[in-house]
Amino acid sequence: AAPATAVDAARHCFDRALEIAREQEATSLELRGAMSLARLPLADREIAEARARLQAVYASFTEGFETRDLENAKALLSMPAGQASA
Repeated sequence: AAPATAVDAARHCFDRALEIAREQEATSLELRGAMSLARLPLADREIAEARARLQAVYASFTEGFETRDLENAKALLSMPAGQASA
């Protein structure tokens, strides 16, 4: 079925990007996809799921916390749920 809205289409694309990044073990790309997904204006349940995915990817890193991507991920995770897309 075709996505109903632009947000649905974007969510579908980011979900696919995350899947590909995991298959390729490209953790940095997975982090970027998870951040993009977490920034979408989603329903409450979807926001929680997107933040959980981002948290899981962020937690998989053991170094490089001074990089812009990891700093941005940390900032995004520290925002109250639902405000990332505001």
